[in-house]
Amino acid sequence: MESFLEYNRNFVADKQYERYTTSKYPDRNVAIVACMDTRLTELLPAALGIKNGDVKLIKNAGGVVMAPFGSVMRSLLVAVYELGVTEIMIIGHYDCGVQHMDGDLMLEHMRQRGISQKSVDFLDYCGFSVKKWLTGFSCVQEAVQQSVELVKDHPLLPKDVVVAGFIMDPLTGKLDRVEDAQKEKL
Repeated sequence: MESFLEYNRNFVADKQYERYTTSKYPDRNVAIVACMDTRLTELLPAALGIKNGDVKLIKNAGGVVMAPFGSVMRSLLVAVYELGVTEIMIIGHYDCGVQHMDGDLMLEHMRQRGISQKSVDFLDYCGFSVKKWLTGFSCVQEAVQQSVELVKDHPLLPKDVVVAGFIMDPLTGKLDRVEDAQKEKL
């Protein structure tokens, strides 16, 4: 962490931030939900021609919208109603670390790091299935499609907002519409 802080001090002192100055409103009126995969950090913006200020970029594990009233959906609603977003792109990718993620295995890793079974049991007792929450998806196309449907059908999202799903190749940056990727699979 210290190396990041040292770099930041120099970045600010040298006024390198000036070339990134923009407003909080996305110039292209687009919000993108994408995976936090390290391969996409620079590849995704480069592959789409995105520069600072163009879009609202929301990243999480898997690039999925898991809950209709979770933080990703809240961020999308803020982007639409407060920041002028008119289009939403859900972008998954091949070879995703969340694909086939095993909730039991993750719970075991948690126990090994000191999380008590009592804590997990309490959450389960309260109606929150930790195992289900930590389980990944089996098919990236289906995960993206489910996210698209959840966003499109959200009762608080206006029907004039365009919502579409895509899958990116994390090596080349090639982007396919979910519908096209599903056809190729058949």
